[in-house]
Formats: sequence, structure tokens, C-alpha cells
Amino acid sequence: MLLPESGVRLWRYTPPTNMRKSFDGLGAIVRQKLAEDPSSGQLFVFINRRRTQMKVLYFEHGGYCLWSKRLEQSHFHCNARDGNKQTLSWTDLKLIIEGIDLRSVRRFKRYKGTGKGRSAV
Repeated sequence: MLLPESGVRLWRYTPPTNMRKSFDGLGAIVRQKLAEDPSSGQLFVFINRRRTQMKVLYFEHGGYCLWSKRLEQSHFHCNARDGNKQTLSWTDLKLIIEGIDLRSVRRFKRYKGTGKGRSAV
């Protein structure tokens, strides 16, 4: 299973993606459409038009990795957004993979510290 390190950014390319694309084709989308560096260590999520297939491209330890999932029933539930990219949290990606519609999720306010001001004891 895909386990990103803490602090790694996740981006979803919102337009439907041709799932015949592999490392180079998806990397080109990241460079040209998302204006990001595919070798930055960030994760890039792509979903096809029917929302039955997902690919996640990332760079790790000197090479590209491609994680893929194809659903046999139903489809991935994800919000359509304006623009080409949407930032995701690890929780958002996990919910999409598990088939939970992000629009039905109720989020409660949480403290997000900057990590500054606390000393290790």
C-alpha cells in the first residue's frame, strides 16, 4: 500500500485522464498542466472519465513509481473543481480510494500547529 511521508503534498489533476498514459505521459501532464516538478516527491493523482480507474505518480529513491487501481464496480467519488489541480490531504485520498464521497463528509475544526515554539524534552 502507498504510504506517503508526512509533509508530502498530494495533487489531483481534475480533468479526466487517459489511463493509457504511463510514467512519461503523466509526468508531462504534471510539468505542463500542473506546473509542478514530477520528481519533487509530491504525489499526483489522476482519474479517468468514467472514474473507474486511478493512477498516482510519485518519485522516490531515484525513480518514478506508479500506483494504479481499477474498480470492478461503482466509481471513485471526487468533487469536480474549476482549474486543473486540487490539493488533497492523505485522508481525502484514502476516502476516495475507499469509495466515500467527499461531499458527504462533515469536517470539524481542528488545531493545526506550525510546530514552532515547542521544545523537545
